[in-house]
Amino acid sequence: MAEGEKVIPINIEDEMKSAYIDYSMSVIVSRALPDVRDGMKPVHRRVLFGMHELGIRATGAHKKSARIVGEVLGKYHPHGDTSVYDAMVRMAQEWSLRYMLVDGQGNFGSVDGDSPAAMRYTEARMQRISEDMLADIDKDTVDHQLNFDDTLKEPTVLPTRIPGLLINGASGIAVGMATNMPPHNLTEVVNGIQAYIDNPDIDVDGLMEHVKAPDFPTGGTIYGYDGVKDAFHTGRGRIVMRAKTRFEEVAGRECIIVSEIPYQVNKADMIKKTADMVNDKKIEGIANIRDESDRNGMRIVYILKRDAIPNIVLNTLYKYTALQTSFSVNNIALVKGRPQMLNLKDLIHYFVEHRHEVVVRRTEYLLKKANERAHILEGLIIASDNIDEVIRLIRASANADEARATLMETFKLSEIQAKAIVEMRLRQLTGLEQDKLRSEYDELMKTIADYEDILANKERRMSIIKEELAEIQSKYGDERRSIIEYAGGDVSITDLIPDEQVVLTISHAGYIKRTSLSEYKTQNRGGVGQKASTTRNEDFLEHLFVGTNHQYMLFFTQKGKCFWMRVFEIPEGSKTSKGRAIQNLINIEQDDKVMAFICTNDLKDEEYVNSRYVIMATKKGQVKKTPLEQYSRPRTNGINAITIKDDDVLLEAKLTRGDSQVMLAVKSGKAIRFEEEKTRPMGRNASGVRGIRLADENDEVVGMIAINDKESEILVVSENGYGKRSSIEDYRITNRGGKGVKTISVTEKTGKLVAIKNVVDSDDLMIINKSGIAIRMAVDSLRVMGRATQGVRLIKVREDDSIAAVAKVMKEDDDVELDEEGNPIVPVDISESENGTPLANSEEE
Repeated sequence: MAEGEKVIPINIEDEMKSAYIDYSMSVIVSRALPDVRDGMKPVHRRVLFGMHELGIRATGAHKKSARIVGEVLGKYHPHGDTSVYDAMVRMAQEWSLRYMLVDGQGNFGSVDGDSPAAMRYTEARMQRISEDMLADIDKDTVDHQLNFDDTLKEPTVLPTRIPGLLINGASGIAVGMATNMPPHNLTEVVNGIQAYIDNPDIDVDGLMEHVKAPDFPTGGTIYGYDGVKDAFHTGRGRIVMRAKTRFEEVAGRECIIVSEIPYQVNKADMIKKTADMVNDKKIEGIANIRDESDRNGMRIVYILKRDAIPNIVLNTLYKYTALQTSFSVNNIALVKGRPQMLNLKDLIHYFVEHRHEVVVRRTEYLLKKANERAHILEGLIIASDNIDEVIRLIRASANADEARATLMETFKLSEIQAKAIVEMRLRQLTGLEQDKLRSEYDELMKTIADYEDILANKERRMSIIKEELAEIQSKYGDERRSIIEYAGGDVSITDLIPDEQVVLTISHAGYIKRTSLSEYKTQNRGGVGQKASTTRNEDFLEHLFVGTNHQYMLFFTQKGKCFWMRVFEIPEGSKTSKGRAIQNLINIEQDDKVMAFICTNDLKDEEYVNSRYVIMATKKGQVKKTPLEQYSRPRTNGINAITIKDDDVLLEAKLTRGDSQVMLAVKSGKAIRFEEEKTRPMGRNASGVRGIRLADENDEVVGMIAINDKESEILVVSENGYGKRSSIEDYRITNRGGKGVKTISVTEKTGKLVAIKNVVDSDDLMIINKSGIAIRMAVDSLRVMGRATQGVRLIKVREDDSIAAVAKVMKEDDDVELDEEGNPIVPVDISESENGTPLANSEEE
């Protein structure tokens, strides 16, 4: 240690704190955040000032980028060359800045994220708009500071005539804070600033009449206005941006054409990610994606499959891809060197304040220069009035200094005036030149008076700011690129999907589809039926269900799990198509199988979910009741609905209001009826209580119904196509857990019981065989019989066939039309689903 030096012990924690605070302040003030006055970070300001110093104007030739970077690096910005070049490149990209500040020549990258060429290959010069950002910089309009090695001076801010922060925005991550400011339209911003100058008390809503919303360089659509309002009022908000799309038919195929994408989206990445999602079956309905963009503009083509609905595919793309993104506005900028959150009025106020200061300082500078010139002119005029005496005095002097001193003494001149007279050229002695001096002096006195008036009158200064802004607007103003869709916002995909009635079918092997109910028509009792579905070898339709597109589907599997889906998410198929494997739609285990469905209204409606219950029954006769609210928070891998014992499976699940009566029917032909209240509500993991006692080991429950309407009747169907309806009063109410009473006389001819439904006269019945034959008939064509009879034949069943599924639909009282074959076509409206669930359009409030 040198003599006189000493070590001062410092707590490392204190040293780290102070060192980190110094570093973070440096990042905040001189790196990451823009200045509210000119909208620039130091690196951008230095790039433009470096070009100004090199004389690289918008009208001059392009110069090598490396030369500009070297100038900036060596004189003002002691960081890596890439930081300077990257900043300059961004200032030359039309998809990055709404109003480009650098005019680049060469490869400056692309909207696909391609890198720009190295700086030794590219060239650049200023854009015209940048010259207006530097206008009057040499008129002492802004403060200068020493550069990093104290050898040169650089401006602390540009004297910009352009509201740079508003028109180009900014983004940056500092320490402990970040900024993300969107670009705006210059024409709108200038109108807003002029409105503020006219009325400084104008509020943000008043300014928003002029500055409508951000205006992004890549165009697109601003979807919804709430985020824009928040951003303008508070400085924070979330603006949803969408691509600009249209539908087109290309070579006979429906296509979605994208011509503009949201701001800061990498086009190539977006297309690749979309293609990956299509391959992974996350997005349905797209056959191919082509990027046909060229020098004339952007064109991305999504070619759709033949059965795809363009609106639904487009909304899926908005939901899952970067065709819809959001811009989180966070208006933080440096105000007098301190970071501050700013709203629209603040941004305009500080810009006007800056312009006002620039105008004052410029006028003071010009006034000073004018006074200096007037002072010299006064001396020259005195000299020209006494020219012979002046010449004599100068000739008599030994040197220039003596001549100056003599003149000052003789004519009471200042040293500056005397020096100007001594240096005067002989040609200025002509009469014409003397007249010029007097007229210049007169003009100068008028100019000085004008400058003094400007400095004395704030209204004059403000009108000058307005005039200069109007000039900027006429030079660079343009139309909006981003369209504003005020009605947008959180419009869900369901708003574009018609809420029509559909038939859902699930085959034994687990293939599901939805088909419009209008594809099925009514036939008379005893008909052979029509082909309903093509199934795979040894497969047959096992479940048939009627619902509407906007409802929620709860799937219950035989292992007691519950899965969740919207009806419109189930793939659509024709009456004869096979459908899609359920395993591809929900994460069901390989050895599990969907057994029951519930169609519900909005599961986010608390009042609705708290007033409904799910009643479940297993094949071994267990029943369980759980509040619907417990199923309103779905998980991708499903949730437990009921704990199933080893030798049992879940058979049915129904939605009730808590005051229904429950009926269970068993294969051996017996049924039990008891009040729902006899089963107390249990949690999702409970296994339930006994509902009916089985006749023997081979017996099992075939169905469960929940009866809300006491006028409804009971319909039972046996496996050989026999069925009947009987009055509900034939079944007395007993306690749960009993053996039940006979519901159909089971014989060899009828076969075992396969289904039990509750019906009314206005219902239609749909019966489907395992071979895929379907028949639809009116319930009122079946007469009411006693519960112990064997019933009538509903459908002819071949010896090797049997009934697979029974469901019902309700028909309206309209006149029945006949089709070409004379069969009645029944318009349908669904009041209850196959499982007795009241549906959305018939819900009683």
